[in-house]
Amino acid sequence: MRLIFAGTPEPAVPALRKLIEHPGHEVVAVLTRPDARVGRGRSRKPSPVKAVAVEHGIEVIEPETLADDGARARLAELAPDCIPVVAYGNLVPKDLLDLPVHGWVNLHFSVLPAWRGAAPVQAAIAAGDEITGASTFRIEEGLDTGPVFGTVTEAIKPADTADDLLTRLAHSGAELLAATMDGLEAGRLRPEPQSADGVSHAPKITSADARIDWSMPGHLIDRRIRAHTPAPGAWTMLGDDRIKVGPVTPAEIDGELGEGRIRVEKKRVLVGAGGGTAVELGRVQPPGKRMMDAVDWARGARPDEGTMV
Repeated sequence: MRLIFAGTPEPAVPALRKLIEHPGHEVVAVLTRPDARVGRGRSRKPSPVKAVAVEHGIEVIEPETLADDGARARLAELAPDCIPVVAYGNLVPKDLLDLPVHGWVNLHFSVLPAWRGAAPVQAAIAAGDEITGASTFRIEEGLDTGPVFGTVTEAIKPADTADDLLTRLAHSGAELLAATMDGLEAGRLRPEPQSADGVSHAPKITSADARIDWSMPGHLIDRRIRAHTPAPGAWTMLGDDRIKVGPVTPAEIDGELGEGRIRVEKKRVLVGAGGGTAVELGRVQPPGKRMMDAVDWARGARPDEGTMV
């Protein structure tokens, strides 16, 4: 099939590479977000998907929005059979949804209808789900509501961060997306409507969402920190300092330790959590410094009289 691949960030790259290498399909163009300004110099950097397209000599279309007349005209000229989508990051106008013969087929990193929305991997970890996965579905006007072509499942490991889990799903999802393209071309695949039961939502995460609430029990703090690692990064305040916190470990403690109170021991740094629980800090990042081992940080910062809030 003639394909235009729509995607932007790193998790979309395995799917693009899989389709480029597939002998039965031709990726005639890539649709991606425009180069982003990064770093102190605010220089422009291409998306990971664009970088792969350039590497393979594939045409790149990168409008600010799909209301752009030039981009719309070019999509029509290319006459794709299908537009597979992985984390593209732009809304698709209704009239463009009918442009390809087989529509726009999205790879979403959850088992739909669970965790519709922008942050399904993070939501699954924060909720304590044991199983998640990926789904391919036909995009329609609703948010991740379209009929499903196929799914794969993935166990969530106890120490998984969002990055760990998304990396695995990006690769298993790439296989699923390629299989979906094969099934559509062969005419043997029909999408099934999503169930009305089990619907949940995973809205876009902000930095404010990643602030640690020390009144929560330790096991919930552990989940939420892993869900926000590496981005946007869990954080807390210690006095006037904003401290970034890496994954923690729920810990057994002797005696009481108030919520957010810090206890520095010889080989570990503890913080009190809700319900009389505590967590052991792993790595922290003080203002203006790199991530470091919590024990090393405590030796210099002497935070044991403080309270994280």
